[in-house]
Amino acid sequence: MQTQNPLLDEIAKLTTAAMGIAQAAGDEAKAAFRSQTDRLVAEMDLVRREDFDALKAELAALRAEVEALRTAQSAAAGPAASA
Repeated sequence: MQTQNPLLDEIAKLTTAAMGIAQAAGDEAKAAFRSQTDRLVAEMDLVRREDFDALKAELAALRAEVEALRTAQSAAAGPAASA
């Protein structure tokens, strides 16, 4: 429905412009927050997930190897201790 009243047309234009400005301000705030968060995380020197998972797998392998060596050592020391 179109109106013949120029005042209502101007109010509609102003409202539309205000909504556009509000949306742009919201987008700008999100970008600023994301940028600040990225900078903060970079300063914290956090470990990346891939690096953590790789080290976790390596540690599990080393623990298994140490356990196998302890088992082999105790098996080798067993007969010598009873002799």
